[in-house]
Amino acid sequence: MDNFNTYQTPLSSRYASKEMAHLFSPANRFYTWRKLWLNLAIAERELGLPIPEEAIEQMKHNLELTPEQFDIAAKEEKKRRHDVMAHVYTFGTVAPAAAGIIHLGATSCYVTDNADLIFLRTGLDYLIRSLSVLISRLASFAGQYRDLPTLGFTHYQPAQLTTVGKRATLWIQELLWDLRNIKRARDDLGFRGVKGTTGTQASFLALFDGDHAKVEELDKLVTTLSGFSYAYPVTSQTYSRKIDVDVLSPLASLGASAHKIATDLRLLANLKEVEEPFESTQIGSSAMAYKRNPMRSERVCSLARHLMVLHQNALMTSSVQWFERTLDDSANRRITLPEAFLTADIVISTLQNISEGLVVYPKVIARRIAQELPFMATENVIMAIVKKGGDRQEAHEKIRVLSQEAAYQVKQLGLENDLIARIQADPYFDPIKGDLETLMDPQSFIGRAPEQVDGFLKEWVEPALADADLQDAIRKSVKVELSV
Repeated sequence: MDNFNTYQTPLSSRYASKEMAHLFSPANRFYTWRKLWLNLAIAERELGLPIPEEAIEQMKHNLELTPEQFDIAAKEEKKRRHDVMAHVYTFGTVAPAAAGIIHLGATSCYVTDNADLIFLRTGLDYLIRSLSVLISRLASFAGQYRDLPTLGFTHYQPAQLTTVGKRATLWIQELLWDLRNIKRARDDLGFRGVKGTTGTQASFLALFDGDHAKVEELDKLVTTLSGFSYAYPVTSQTYSRKIDVDVLSPLASLGASAHKIATDLRLLANLKEVEEPFESTQIGSSAMAYKRNPMRSERVCSLARHLMVLHQNALMTSSVQWFERTLDDSANRRITLPEAFLTADIVISTLQNISEGLVVYPKVIARRIAQELPFMATENVIMAIVKKGGDRQEAHEKIRVLSQEAAYQVKQLGLENDLIARIQADPYFDPIKGDLETLMDPQSFIGRAPEQVDGFLKEWVEPALADADLQDAIRKSVKVELSV
């Protein structure tokens, strides 16, 4: 196994939630190893191996490591250069009746790999709950601004109007897909189980004097005791590293969703239409005192890129596992797997903090609409003229000329868009001048956006969050406070 001190808590854990940080902590890792050794001993005793009850009891009462035991394990690992054997020895010092049977028949990957699968499944559970809270927060925002018109953008150029709430549903929909994908990954996870050094279960077959049925039952018992519904039918020394690929894939996809949301918010901050939370004492720039930089959204983008890249590690590691296993996966996975979960956790919590303090500026939004809407309304004006008996081609030419004149005012002279004033001054448009205010109402340009928001929240978001566990997470969630 790897050298001493390879299971230190990753640096990013200090910024993650307490539960996620604890999940990948040395304390929880070695507690889980001990629980797996206990489960193995219980199952082996149940199937007839001569393991005394006293050994089981001593193991049960010493699952948590004390600081003194950590010191013993560290010294032993430094001497033996083998982490698992160091902890087998350390466990035996506090459970002496079990010292001779701890790890009986097992290979190191019995504890390391099975523990990793437990951590992956638990970590996915945590992310599902926190992602549900984020979706709930954004759903409230979408509902609040369901019918507030805002300028849409395609190619980051002014396009037809949408609403602030409708735009938020685009973010939520991607997060719903992430929620679905993470659930799928969690539900697909199996257990490595009791497979032996190269996956043949030879050592356990020897322990049970060639009784294949008992070896199969041992695998099932340990799997059940460890909380899994099934074990992978075949493994090598390790579980297939393709499992890590399957787990990190939805996390990388979540990173892409988060990056897109945070980028939209950064662009909106530049437009001064929507801003992330900004504290009263927060400083945006050491030189430019007026600045309100979207620091939280920038942080999300930064971490999301890291999260997306980590998936590549899992792919490469899976692709280079020779035959029954090579050890070049180990050090990489001890960094990659915790970092992926810790980073995903931070990304979600930061987005939650942003979503809970988003500030919308309707007057700024309305001003930008007023600058662009006259051009977008030209088709409505043409249709109105036609309805009054006018000629469509003649009306089109009139509007084309006036639009170019107004565009000159905006682009060449830096003035406001005066297209409507030009239309009002042209006698040709006398038949519809009384209708211009209605024709220019932003609400008439948002289509079914409000109804789409309502339908999406009711038919898609509510069912996705209806699970009792997710509702419990939403009820118990508190506002996330972040240091900027």
